[in-house]
Amino acid sequence: MSEPDSTTRHHPVVVAHRSSRAGDIQLRIADAITKFAGSMVFVYLHALGFAVWMLFVESTPWPTLTLVVSLEAIFLSTFVMIGQNRQAEFQQAKADHDFVEQELELKTNTELTRAIHTMTAELHRRLMAEPGQQ
Repeated sequence: MSEPDSTTRHHPVVVAHRSSRAGDIQLRIADAITKFAGSMVFVYLHALGFAVWMLFVESTPWPTLTLVVSLEAIFLSTFVMIGQNRQAEFQQAKADHDFVEQELELKTNTELTRAIHTMTAELHRRLMAEPGQQ
């Protein structure tokens, strides 16, 4: 994933979300681990590490390797859940922001429609009035 362009305008929720995550060291660590664990480098390193372990480190690698892999899976699943919770929190904040903005836009459009109706009714009244009554 590439770094975001600093000149690009972002949704206000994106800006707030990034700044809140940047301020918390634990969240930054979790983000870094999640980013690395979701990369192909992670896969290649594990494939290489497991191959070296099975071929050169232990004569019977399966019991210890199974333990290591199981423990790693427990921790990685935790980071996956952290990422899912973060994404859900972000989506909810964005949905809340969008709802408020849409409600404001609807209210503004309703007010504009009423003003146009009033002006149209007044214009119609003046145009339809008898020439001496204007």
